Amino acid sequence: MVLVFQLRYHPPMEGYVPRAIEPVLREVVAQFPAVALTGPRQTGKTTLLKQLFPGHAYLTLDDPLTLQRAVEDPELLLQTAGEPLVIDEIQQAPSLLPLLKLRIDADRSRRGRFILTGSQQFGLMRNLSESLAGRVAILELSAFGLPELWSAGASPFAGTSAREAFELAGLRGLFPEPALLPWGDGPRGSKRWYAAFVQTYLERDIRGIHDIGSLREFGRFLQLLAARCAQQLNFSALATDVGVSANTIKRWVSVLEASRMVFLLPPFHRNLGQRVVKSPKVYFTDIGLVCYLTGISDAAQLLQGPTAGPLFENHCIQEAVKACLGTGERPRFSYLRISGGLEVDLLVEAGDRLQPFEFKLNASPRTSMARALDRFQESFAALSPQPGCLVSLSDRRDALTRQTTLLPFVDFLRRITLPMAPSDR
Repeated sequence: MVLVFQLRYHPPMEGYVPRAIEPVLREVVAQFPAVALTGPRQTGKTTLLKQLFPGHAYLTLDDPLTLQRAVEDPELLLQTAGEPLVIDEIQQAPSLLPLLKLRIDADRSRRGRFILTGSQQFGLMRNLSESLAGRVAILELSAFGLPELWSAGASPFAGTSAREAFELAGLRGLFPEPALLPWGDGPRGSKRWYAAFVQTYLERDIRGIHDIGSLREFGRFLQLLAARCAQQLNFSALATDVGVSANTIKRWVSVLEASRMVFLLPPFHRNLGQRVVKSPKVYFTDIGLVCYLTGISDAAQLLQGPTAGPLFENHCIQEAVKACLGTGERPRFSYLRISGGLEVDLLVEAGDRLQPFEFKLNASPRTSMARALDRFQESFAALSPQPGCLVSLSDRRDALTRQTTLLPFVDFLRRITLPMAPSDR
């Protein structure tokens, strides 16, 4: 197995799985007075920080007493906590941010004084930019990427093929707790975990959002959107199915995107002189959540059901996004669909280079599956695209056509983190 990431870490806590973002996190903590680590709930932010920075004091604003102190006397709380300091779930007490700014400005030469975490990004990013502009570096931690589990030899993911990894990602999920459940608990234990996760998300995160409306309707919307993963967003159709307005659906999608439940893949933005579809495509950041919401509970449904192809595409996109976030970079991804029928699942931009990818749920790809990639090369030669790559369940690398390479899943992730490196062309 070729590993995508080389991880540098301290001797780990028992059961700890090193994260790809660790080297970047160490670097920014040494460069900035404050660092914010954002991401969805239950992705392991606290575990990661306690592992990497055991000398930091720790406050969690999920604790009601600590939160009360932060609201009533924030200055006293910071004085007694000491430095350097980790503050968990900072969005619970944004009034702390101006005080952190004053402390930082009193001595701008000190680095790594404050590490903040936040899982509700609805107002967090605005508060950080307003209070700590120029003083804070912002990174994002996702659920496990498959290379992290492969690198750690984490059971049951160790040594898995592309197909086995896809099955485990769908039926167990890649959030730390369900991914590392004992093998016997497997999908059944994961189902219980996701049920609790969705309930907590709706009750704690969504209920606090103004104008969100009915939680029951929002839950229905979440299920319908999961069934449409890897498809273009059609706000009107969703609005009709849920029984709300299209503007409500747009607002709800924004909430899911802000809380990192979904990733919106934009259409390719250059003027191509042809009629390009302009709606984004929607992908969930964890197909384990999609499978839970759509009732997929076994490998037959996952691999042969009506959503099997979109789920595999979602799987590839979500892992590509995680691979980028693990390097501290924002994805420069898009897709292309021309009204005449040509579609390319993913375009990755790196400088002036453009790499097209297609995803097929097939263990034995045929040359006909490269038709879209070959057409793209011919139709848009002026963009000077790199040779196309088709990613499937196959673990072999081969030339599919003169312009398209069959690329194993692991090599696909390497291409994302090291785009078009000379050795990979």
